[in-house]
Amino acid sequence: MIILFAFGFFLLLFIIMLVWILVPALYGLPPVPTKPERIQKALKLANLQPHETLYDLGAGDGRVLIIAARDFGAKAIGLEIGPIQCAWIWLRAVASGFGNQIQVRWENFYKANIQDADMVFVYATSKEVMKLASHLETQMKKGARLASISADFPEWEPSAVDEHDLIFIYEMPPTRGNVTTYMLKKAQ
Repeated sequence: MIILFAFGFFLLLFIIMLVWILVPALYGLPPVPTKPERIQKALKLANLQPHETLYDLGAGDGRVLIIAARDFGAKAIGLEIGPIQCAWIWLRAVASGFGNQIQVRWENFYKANIQDADMVFVYATSKEVMKLASHLETQMKKGARLASISADFPEWEPSAVDEHDLIFIYEMPPTRGNVTTYMLKKAQ
C-alpha cells in the first residue's frame, strides 16, 4: 500500500512539473526566472512608484510581483498562461503578506487588457518582443513605462539602458529608433 501511495505521489509530482514547463513553452516562452537583484534594478531604473500598477507579462513564480509590492508599494498584476504557476503565485502572494496588493490572472498576455498599467515588466526573447510590440503600443497609456530584460524592442529607442544587466526601459508612446540611436545620443 505504501509503495502504491509513493508511486501515485511521484506520478502526480511528475505531471505537475511537466505542466509547469510545457504549458508556457507551448506559447513560446520557457519558464526562466530573473534574479531578484536584476528585478530591483529594473524597477528602480523605470522609477516604479507606490500605488502604481505594474503588470508582469509571464509572471512565472511571482517574484517580480512580490518585489514590486513589498519593496516599491505597487499594485502588482501577473499575467501567466500556466495554471500551476498561477496557483503558485497566489500561494506565494498570500504567504508573503502582500496578497491584497498582488493579483494573478490566468491569461495569454498577447491578448490581455493592460490599459491601466503604469509599468509593464517583460523578460522575453527577441522573437517574442517582436510579436508583443504592437500589442503593447496599442494597450499602454501615454507615460507608462516598459522594462524589458535581455531583449530590446528593435524599432523603439529606449529612454534608459543598463548595459551590464541588459535592462531596457521604454516610455509610451515609444520613440522610433533603437539601442544604437540611444547610444549615439548618450555619447553626445
